[in-house]
Amino acid sequence: MSLQCGIIGLANTGKTTLFNCMSNVKAETSRFAFTSNKSNLGMIRVPDPRLAVLEKFQPTEKLVPAVVEIVDIPGLAKGSSEGEGMGNSFLADIRDTDALIHVLRCFDDENLMHIDGSVDPLRDLETLDFELQVRDITSVEKKIQRTEKLVKAGVKDAKAAMEALQKVKQHLESFSNIRDLDLDENEKRHIQDLMLLTAKPVLYVLNVDDASAVTGNAYTQKVMEFLKGHHAEGIIIAAKLEAEIADLDSEEDRREFLNDAGLTEPGVDRLVRSAYALLNLCSFFTVGPKEIKAWTIHRGMTAPQAAGVIHSDLERGFIRAEVMKYHDFITLGSEQACKEKGKFFVEGKNYIVDDGDILHIRFNV
Repeated sequence: MSLQCGIIGLANTGKTTLFNCMSNVKAETSRFAFTSNKSNLGMIRVPDPRLAVLEKFQPTEKLVPAVVEIVDIPGLAKGSSEGEGMGNSFLADIRDTDALIHVLRCFDDENLMHIDGSVDPLRDLETLDFELQVRDITSVEKKIQRTEKLVKAGVKDAKAAMEALQKVKQHLESFSNIRDLDLDENEKRHIQDLMLLTAKPVLYVLNVDDASAVTGNAYTQKVMEFLKGHHAEGIIIAAKLEAEIADLDSEEDRREFLNDAGLTEPGVDRLVRSAYALLNLCSFFTVGPKEIKAWTIHRGMTAPQAAGVIHSDLERGFIRAEVMKYHDFITLGSEQACKEKGKFFVEGKNYIVDDGDILHIRFNV
């Protein structure tokens, strides 16, 4: 299952520094705006302490966490929606993502000039939103032109599609994002193929200086107040500090560094978990002596669909799923104990997999 979060923001906000903390790829950072002409793609591991707990009851050769793809989109600017710089190319990269992490600059640095001459995260937020909205309007208008011909030809459902498109266009023209528009399932169906940029769920990262890593600052206070009114989530992270923590070799050194900074865990761990939740994902486990592995699925997936994440043959030849709940397994201590206590379940094709389920798939191809 290929699921992708895109990191977006204006130039010189600390996006790539954050990307390097989170992913298995180290991209080049620069103090100059618009020095990159391509997006960076990496993988992030989803922190899950349950893997280590499972190993206490089932010794294994390796632990394999769930992963999500992350793409670092080079810094955008005013005019990106109209092709300013590499804007069109970067906006196309955003279209392919499932959710967005919007990095806002909430720190002062006289050696790192802001492209607009001053630090104002709310202005930056509105600037980037506007560029995405303009791009979405262009996409909607093109489909309206195509749909007008279908309406004239009397094509079934074309009128309903036109009404949905006009509703979306009007919302965008009021400088609003589609994720904030109340659409019914039928209306969503008519715009689904457009993969609108402002329809994607978004998580805001407020990038601060080291001294503000725990308590935030005046910039973050303004942003957090704004986000409350828009039912959006924001996370305060000192990306430069996180990069220094990530570069340390030993776990002991990282823990000591965190304590000195007043943090209980790396901020990127909180960010990754939040991004995972933003994508409406959860994990199930396969447990054995060779490996204990977390597998990524969308919430609401059935047992055969979850089996297909492991391998397509398992979904095609699915017979049943043998299921233990994570809490039952670690409380009772073994599969045999779960069976004896009636906590070992045999489920069919309609079973909805829960977060933390331990599955063994029976199949025949």
